Amino acid sequence: DWSWSLDGLRDFIATGIQSFRDCDATALAAVACLLVLFVWYCYHVGREQPRVYATVNALMQSAEANGVQNGYVYCHSPECVRCTHHDGLNQKLYHNLQEYAKRYSWSGMGRIHKGIREQGRYLNSRPSIQKPEVFFLPDLPTMPYFSRDAQKHDVELLERNFQTILCEFETLYKAFSNCSLPQGWKMNSTPSGEWFTFYLVNQGMCVPRNCRRCPRTYRLLGSLRTCIGNNVFGNACISVLSPGTVIAEHYGPTNIRIRCHLG
Repeated sequence: DWSWSLDGLRDFIATGIQSFRDCDATALAAVACLLVLFVWYCYHVGREQPRVYATVNALMQSAEANGVQNGYVYCHSPECVRCTHHDGLNQKLYHNLQEYAKRYSWSGMGRIHKGIREQGRYLNSRPSIQKPEVFFLPDLPTMPYFSRDAQKHDVELLERNFQTILCEFETLYKAFSNCSLPQGWKMNSTPSGEWFTFYLVNQGMCVPRNCRRCPRTYRLLGSLRTCIGNNVFGNACISVLSPGTVIAEHYGPTNIRIRCHLG
């Protein structure tokens, strides 16, 4: 009946009030602070607009529309993964990662998975020392340059064979006596001067004709422990700058490799 219902409600309220009085003041203050923080968080989340990160495709298309990248003429080579973005690159990378995980495990692959998933964010003018143009792997340490001890075995091997590399280069360089660009060489865009490259390994693939002209240097590359092969980020080339050449500031395609200059 009504009297029983009112008595039960009164007892419930009385019990609640007594429990409140018995609570420690510090605990109540902590609960109150948490409640205020939760309300503040909900308020700000509700006000924020969703953040839109540019996709890799959009960034590449924007650069191509401007015709300029990092201060020099934009490269339009259809083979260049750095300058001409292939639409399915990230999808292919993720597919290969899934196949690898099926065969082995996802263990230790968290950063790579995160890097693929959030490339638009990492490549979108974020404040960072590392700003690669194709793939950014988060949480890797960075420094202005790495000491020779970082890859001691390979560095010492290259230094011991410097004269071998130099002899093969001098044979190649004789072809520059005429005005046309010698076979096998590429010219890079620069604000001033001339920059030529002769690739033995280009984007992870051997360039057979060039390698046959530098057989000892190519065999030397095969002796290196850390030379990247079968990967679009692997390059090995002879680089020549004419006097007075200026190369604009730029970033490499990825932060997962270290470039070694021998000269």
